[in-house]
Amino acid sequence: MTLSLSRRCGATLKPLALASAILSSSFGTAMAQTAPDQNLVPVVVTAARVEQPQTDALPHTTVISAEDIRNSQASDLPALLEREAGIQITRVGGPGQQASLFMRGANSSEALILIDGVPIRRQASYGLPALENILPDQIDHIEIVRGNVSAIYGSGAIGGVVQIFTKRGNGAPAFNASVEAGSRGTYQGNVGVSGKSGDTSYALSLTRFKTDGFSAQNPLQSPNVNPNRNGDGNTSVSGSVSQEWSKGNEIGARIYANDAKYTFDDAYGTPTDQNNGHSKSQSIAVFSKNKFTQDWTSTLTLSQNVNRDNLEDLTNFGNSSNGYKSTQNLLQWANELRLSPVWTATAGVDAGREKADVNSNSSYGNSSNSYSRSTSSVYAGVLGKIGANQLQLNLRHDDVGGSGSDNTGYLGYGYALTDSVKLIANASTAFNAPTPVQLYDPLYGNTNLKAERSKSFELGVQYAAGATMLRATLFDTRTRDQFGYDPVTFQTINIARAKNQGLELSASATLADIDWRASLTLQDPKDESTDQTLVRRAKTLGSLGAAKSFGAWRIGTDVQYTDSRSDIPGNPQLPAYWLTNANARYQLNRQVSLFGRIENLFNRDYQTAYGYNQPSRGVFVGISWQQ
Repeated sequence: MTLSLSRRCGATLKPLALASAILSSSFGTAMAQTAPDQNLVPVVVTAARVEQPQTDALPHTTVISAEDIRNSQASDLPALLEREAGIQITRVGGPGQQASLFMRGANSSEALILIDGVPIRRQASYGLPALENILPDQIDHIEIVRGNVSAIYGSGAIGGVVQIFTKRGNGAPAFNASVEAGSRGTYQGNVGVSGKSGDTSYALSLTRFKTDGFSAQNPLQSPNVNPNRNGDGNTSVSGSVSQEWSKGNEIGARIYANDAKYTFDDAYGTPTDQNNGHSKSQSIAVFSKNKFTQDWTSTLTLSQNVNRDNLEDLTNFGNSSNGYKSTQNLLQWANELRLSPVWTATAGVDAGREKADVNSNSSYGNSSNSYSRSTSSVYAGVLGKIGANQLQLNLRHDDVGGSGSDNTGYLGYGYALTDSVKLIANASTAFNAPTPVQLYDPLYGNTNLKAERSKSFELGVQYAAGATMLRATLFDTRTRDQFGYDPVTFQTINIARAKNQGLELSASATLADIDWRASLTLQDPKDESTDQTLVRRAKTLGSLGAAKSFGAWRIGTDVQYTDSRSDIPGNPQLPAYWLTNANARYQLNRQVSLFGRIENLFNRDYQTAYGYNQPSRGVFVGISWQQ
């Protein structure tokens, strides 16, 4: 089992004066822009489970649009997310190798990933979704909600929520295709179709990705690893179909699946070992959305999410294999009730069954273990406005078999100083249950493990006008019994008390005909019992992106900064690094465009986990066609 998900390191909080100066400068520039244009404001649903303008979302919410995804030319989901405020990505090698996401310094298992409203977690391991296998070609857009929203989404949302929306059909039939090739024997091809015929909407997208890769681990730091390349091959598909059988009433089905085969390194083997991995994920959902009255909309969703991971080790000392299968069946009933033009209530019930199967076969013996449990939750919320005042209240009760139950709450308040400037404050609590494997696995389980419980407080200010949006958030999160990792026993343990305090800034604007995007996170995630920063979490995260269109060309670049971090005990400090990427697109005509990008433009040598290599400079080019 790969145990590269150790806790991350943070560091001391930088002086707020620096951040205040940056924000004040941004405000001053942005206020020179045009008056608010509501047509440019994205509509989001993740912040409160109802549709609302992004500017109305009280939790810090950002959107990665379909155009953003296309322009970024990102190779996978982690590459899309690592530029965003408050998000840090740790990879143990290249494509196909495990990637971990940390939001506001929280553990990876404390960030909830949703695909079209359905949570994805690997219950047969540590609850981490296979982010590295999610390809952008299947994604329409992404909504990121930062901070503790466990009262809205339940267990696993202490750090925040990333909701992925797959592609949908609308309008006349449209076809698209693209091919790309580049460094390290990499190629990718995608085909898709979407549209609407009468009252039937449909969409289908298929992607194939293949790369020869590079050695996941550095032989100079881990002499026992096989120095050969660790490649990856990934086939992904998403599809949806829905039928509006009467006005406001719709039934449909969605599917998302990927199948990835890769090789990996083992630092405890020999240089001739062959280690192969096979990961398969599948999410299927059927739904019925009904408008029972003019003010009451109800959505019933039945889904199944299955993830299989198989690891095979071929060594001089004998062969072994390990298999992990996670199955989650979930029934969700969500309701939205419009109380007035400015007030909306939400309520719902979730009922699920989770199962984890773990199998091990080697010359030392075979073992097979299966764990299952039931989950249930009930929740309600209300949000609305009274003059310049905005309020959001959410309450939730979760019951996770074998891990107890708890009540959680979220209270958010906003005050509009002007049409463009809003002050925001919120307080929330959270509950996060361990996975069955963390509790009961004979080798890695800890039956004394307690569920995590957390409290969070935030103060923020937001400026929004037209395409310009700036937000600054001071946050303070205290977690009791946070999950930690014991490198001696390989078990999950509880950290009595942990905390993270910090400042998070995000900005997007168009200035001088250049599209700008920037973020800065200053944080201090600590184990309060030892006063040590949590493993692999950076003190400072920052990014700056700029793109300009002229004629048929669009040229863009982004720069990312990650501060120094500690690694697991016994490993040296990971140094800070800068990473620069560049991309370009040339529109040959209305349907065909040429594109290319350079990753790691200045060929920086860096690591996000000690001993694990990251890619050197890479050049990639392609052509796309859209009808």
